[in-house]
Amino acid sequence: MTEPLRVAIAGLGTVGAGVIRLIDANGALIARRAGRPIEIVAVSARDRAKDRGVDIARFDWIDDPTELSASNADVVVELVGGSDGPALALARKTLDAGKGFVTANKAMMAHHGLELAEAAEKASAPLKFEAAVAGGIPVIKGLREGAAANEISRVYGILNGTCNFILSKMEAEGRDFDDVLGEAQRLGYAEADPGFDIDGVDAAHKLSILSSICFGTQPAFGDVRVTGVRHVIAADIAEAASLGYRIRLVGMAEAGEAGLFQRVHPHLVPIDHPLAHVSGSINAVVAEGNFVGRLFFQGAGAGDGPTASAVVADLIDIARGEYGPAYAMPVASLSHPAQAETGDRRGRAYLRFTVQDKVGVLAEIAAAMRDAGVSIESLMQRGQMADGSVLVAIVTHEGPERSVAQALEKLRGSSSLVGQPMWMHLLGD
Repeated sequence: MTEPLRVAIAGLGTVGAGVIRLIDANGALIARRAGRPIEIVAVSARDRAKDRGVDIARFDWIDDPTELSASNADVVVELVGGSDGPALALARKTLDAGKGFVTANKAMMAHHGLELAEAAEKASAPLKFEAAVAGGIPVIKGLREGAAANEISRVYGILNGTCNFILSKMEAEGRDFDDVLGEAQRLGYAEADPGFDIDGVDAAHKLSILSSICFGTQPAFGDVRVTGVRHVIAADIAEAASLGYRIRLVGMAEAGEAGLFQRVHPHLVPIDHPLAHVSGSINAVVAEGNFVGRLFFQGAGAGDGPTASAVVADLIDIARGEYGPAYAMPVASLSHPAQAETGDRRGRAYLRFTVQDKVGVLAEIAAAMRDAGVSIESLMQRGQMADGSVLVAIVTHEGPERSVAQALEKLRGSSSLVGQPMWMHLLGD
């Protein structure tokens, strides 16, 4: 085919402008690889006059982004963001019109992906979202196509660059969380309101998408258990290092007889594990297949260039006519996953307590562990902090998570404790 693939873009922020720059710079190469040119014909954004560093006067301007679905474009690229609102309205109208839809919107795909996949199948239209997970890393394509013959037993990884930047900076420089968060905001790695990132919601959106592709299940974002990194302190980083670990926010999903397990939680990662060496704003994903073994994907998880690269890669697939079901199999084949309980999961735990410096505190903690059936592998007590409190860190032997939860419940409300305990899992093989 020689007719160009005509593209409309909603949202001209850093990624939208990056898509324009990429197509301008690599247009001839893209056309050779796609078999035909990819041509932007229309755009929409909030402010027409804003200087974005690219020439948008050559494109049709449409004030209402949802009206891009009625333009002469073959494919609409959505880079507006938000799980609902204009982004969702545009997705629905575009697919209902039988046009291709490409998005970097993980929140929308996590909340409404099943509905959009059904609409795409009904209209025989492509729905692509490589840029929604891990930026420029082709993890969705790798899992949906390259590993398609495998049964995936587990998928996990570092899915949020902001959290990874903060944790690895704390690790390298011994600084406190709030101090590094402020730097991340100044550098543009974190938003003014960083809650979606540091509380693990962004990573949970991405994990639910990966789970569906890996396990053939309907997206189940509501079943992801989420704990962020807001309460990790410099002392946790130091304790982890002394034990031969690094702290990373890990999203993990497994499918088994008990149902689908999905969790985003800070983990102590062994220093010899590949994820321990992923630093800064880099993302990484590990998938374990029954024939291919362990797959490791690593690269830039955000930014205009990497994300634009993923968007244009989706456009190239559409230009070639190479696309299939959004979640790797028809919607009718996606199972409705039961939510796996975590209590029977076995593993080792790191527990950090901030306690009053008084006689009997260690005995109280040890008794709660004993009564819940938690076996203590090691216990460390550090000197007084500025407020007179003391840090106590425990690493448990392998055991059911239910027992750890029961021990912490026994200690709830204890006058010996200052604040809430911190519970992190130790990443196993």
